[in-house]
Amino acid sequence: MWIRDASATEIAAAIRAGEVTSRQVVRFHVDRLRAGSALTSVVADRYDAALDEADAVDARIAAGESPGGPLAGVPCTVKESIPVVGMPHTAGLASRRCIVTTDDALAVRRLRDAGAIVLGVTNTAELCLGIESTNSVHGRTRNPYDERRVSGGSSGGEGAAIGSGGSPFGLGGDTGGSIRIPSFYCGVFGHKPSPGLVPANESVPSLAGDAELDTLETLGPMARRATDLMPLLRILADDDGTRCGDVDSVDLAGLTVVVPTRSSFVRPMNRAVRDARDSAGRSLADVGADVRWQPMTAMRRVIASYLMELRRHAGMPVMSLFDSLSETPGRHLTPAVLRADSLQLRLAMIGDRIPELLPKPGRDLLDRFARDLKDEVFGAVGDGVMLHPPLPAPAPLHHGTLARPWLFGGAAMFNMLGMAVTEVPLGFDHRGLPVGVQVAAAPGNDHVTIAVAHHLESVFGGWVAPEDVTRA
Repeated sequence: MWIRDASATEIAAAIRAGEVTSRQVVRFHVDRLRAGSALTSVVADRYDAALDEADAVDARIAAGESPGGPLAGVPCTVKESIPVVGMPHTAGLASRRCIVTTDDALAVRRLRDAGAIVLGVTNTAELCLGIESTNSVHGRTRNPYDERRVSGGSSGGEGAAIGSGGSPFGLGGDTGGSIRIPSFYCGVFGHKPSPGLVPANESVPSLAGDAELDTLETLGPMARRATDLMPLLRILADDDGTRCGDVDSVDLAGLTVVVPTRSSFVRPMNRAVRDARDSAGRSLADVGADVRWQPMTAMRRVIASYLMELRRHAGMPVMSLFDSLSETPGRHLTPAVLRADSLQLRLAMIGDRIPELLPKPGRDLLDRFARDLKDEVFGAVGDGVMLHPPLPAPAPLHHGTLARPWLFGGAAMFNMLGMAVTEVPLGFDHRGLPVGVQVAAAPGNDHVTIAVAHHLESVFGGWVAPEDVTRA
């Protein structure tokens, strides 16, 4: 049972000490994923190969040799839109159904070099553009806390795999909340790194050939324990993690903590989500942080500004992404556009048309909105953090995002601003659905948001296995 609740670093230490074998750890998680196969979290597995790799780690330990890197023998999962050798690499597109990757992405190689064992690849929203992870290639992913509900997107398979207890950690991608939304819905930790820290240009789709020039797109860790986030980030990051900062150097006493009011959501925030956010703020105040609840009205206009920024960073209309991937409207795109789970795709198409629909004064106004947002957020946060839920309510029923395109704005704005953000689970509502909050900080302050996540995990408990959740 301890394996289910342990962090990846704890498991790695136990394997090195001979307290448990890598095979036992990998077998535990494989069995857990197989038992939860109805979730459709892992869409292509390498379980047999993973067990062979675990045996190799155990053999090295038995021979008195080094088992490998800091994650030697620890299993993980990877979002399917990120290349993993021998695994499908479709991003949910029918035209890529037969594509199998012949090499690992750099981030995946770094995890393997650290000794991690990949169990398989996980489901994603179509073209990674959606709050729900469903597509015509792999099907629909379900939430481990209520299978009638969404797991989030676009890294929804990762959220479900980790949230179910089937994986200690995973690798996701985030261009508009795609790590943090599934982490929120599935009750796990997720970190969107500062721009340029982790290379992301090998994923599908990619907005830039040079990740250091892009503020929107990044890869990052998702985990059931906050203590894994910084070790994983250091492994994934360029420059051997020297830019990641030191979590232990963060003093919460006196830290500025901004809790926005009247911000980015059109409708009232769900009470359980609001109460969890406020409780997080109070817990930081209890250790001496300078916590301020204040109106942040410029955040209300984030969606239009984000769409313009998405188009700007893509360097081409989002519809051209389909052309670049040999996707044809008659074959796949029209059903995607019509489905409720493709709201972000439809919003991106609207973003394509903004330049032609708006006269220049209107485009200038959107640019001004973006500047106002940047000034408001950075002016308030400084070297501190902001607490803001990525979404206004816990996981909705499948198709529950229909006609609510503003939902992801509370997450997407931090991509637009290039901020470091950690999603932190804060317990459950009366139905047993996870609630949580984003901790956002200025670029380069990843260690600050993760330090706050450590504190909040110690207070609220962090991830809880679905079978241990009490429901009203």
